[in-house]
Amino acid sequence: MRLPTAALALALATGFTGALAGSARADEKLPPDQQTKVEAVLKQEGFTKWKKIELDDGMIEVDDAIDASGKQFDLKLDPKSLAIVKREAE
Repeated sequence: MRLPTAALALALATGFTGALAGSARADEKLPPDQQTKVEAVLKQEGFTKWKKIELDDGMIEVDDAIDASGKQFDLKLDPKSLAIVKREAE
């Protein structure tokens, strides 16, 4: 009986570790040149500051972007055109 319990514990531990590793890879930093381009687009669109820019699920996500009037948004940008495709008010 000890062996199946140990095997089950190992399987659970491996699955749990694998799940954590998979979620850690979901959000990726942008290469520096693309980061600079995204920041230029944000400034051109009237945003003055933001918290985080990352690639997630094939889209560029910008968290807590603040526009000139002080309103806060979460944004999604197309990674090829850098066009803002979603703007969600906070």
